[in-house]
Amino acid sequence: MTRESTPRIRCRQISDSDIPAVVQLLAKGFPHRSPAYWARAMQRLAQRDAPAPYPRFGYLLEFEGAAVGVIVLIFSARSMNNEAHIKCNISSWYVEPIHRGYASFLIAAALRHKGVTYVNISPAVHTWPTIEAQGFVRYSFGQIIAFPALGARVANTCVRPFEPGYPYGPSLAGDERDILTAHLDYGCHTYIVTENGRANPFIFQARRILRRRIPILQLVYCRDVRDFARLAGPIGRELMKSGVLIVALDAVGPLPGLVGKYFPDRGGRRYFKGPDHPHIGDLTFSEMVLFGL
Repeated sequence: MTRESTPRIRCRQISDSDIPAVVQLLAKGFPHRSPAYWARAMQRLAQRDAPAPYPRFGYLLEFEGAAVGVIVLIFSARSMNNEAHIKCNISSWYVEPIHRGYASFLIAAALRHKGVTYVNISPAVHTWPTIEAQGFVRYSFGQIIAFPALGARVANTCVRPFEPGYPYGPSLAGDERDILTAHLDYGCHTYIVTENGRANPFIFQARRILRRRIPILQLVYCRDVRDFARLAGPIGRELMKSGVLIVALDAVGPLPGLVGKYFPDRGGRRYFKGPDHPHIGDLTFSEMVLFGL
């Protein structure tokens, strides 16, 4: 085959002008989601800044100039011990069937960034062996369906919706305040539980279960799921005011003191690869939040 007749295929970062083609690919690869859903998802990514020098949207696979594959990436930065730690949620990944032989180009591009912790929170069942072969490790093993309002009373506590301008004191770090503010803007339910003068942040996202008939909240962020178990009573009774009785949270097993039931493997598997082991109860800046359920 001559050089002129060799098929030209390349992998490159997604740009703003690629969005219509990306939406079309994702709608084809995930037919249970509408084009409008993906257009909104891409708009969300376009409106936020990815930490430099990482891509804002992810990578595109082109064959003879036409878009034939896509991998969507959501990069975010977190300050820990005065150092920036980068997390990447590997979201949706699709390649046209005729070009699946080149799919590895996309994952190679995605995983080439050194020092990044990658998470995959919604892998399809048939991809689990491939993900594990790529070096990903499972870190969440099920979910608890909890009824927090049935929890015990906790002395010296106050539960209130988070207010971005309120002075919560040194117990609420600036990084956490930024996370709460961003997720409030994304439409999440954000609360501060003050316990003996100490601020404890919690973020929830609305979802529905049992064929979308029952409204619940998914725990998106807390410092430690044991904090949620300990403060479940006050939190649950505050949530009752808005008609929510059930909270779902990732877990590795039952949590002592939390009224509910642990379901192994419920909610799918969550995997990570990289230097920072994700802690249970942190789904911030993930596809679940930015794109919706």
